[in-house]
Amino acid sequence: MSIYVGNLDYSVTQEDLSDVFAEYGTVQRVYLPKDRETGRMRGFGFVELENQQEESAAISELDGAEWLGRQLKVNPARPRGEKKN
Repeated sequence: MSIYVGNLDYSVTQEDLSDVFAEYGTVQRVYLPKDRETGRMRGFGFVELENQQEESAAISELDGAEWLGRQLKVNPARPRGEKKN
């Protein structure tokens, strides 16, 4: 599973996000998409932890938490191409 992390400050780095999620387990991967035209971060990212239990704990603790002056949106990532109805 992958975790979606939204409402991020545009200055956040992969290392910053990894440090936050490391409190909940072993971070396997952090991905911060960038805008193709501007190269600027898009304000959201994805994090993968070592196992489902760690990811569930991170989601329940961090969803709605304030970080860098923003309220985070943290939930399980939907598979690519799946649209929210």
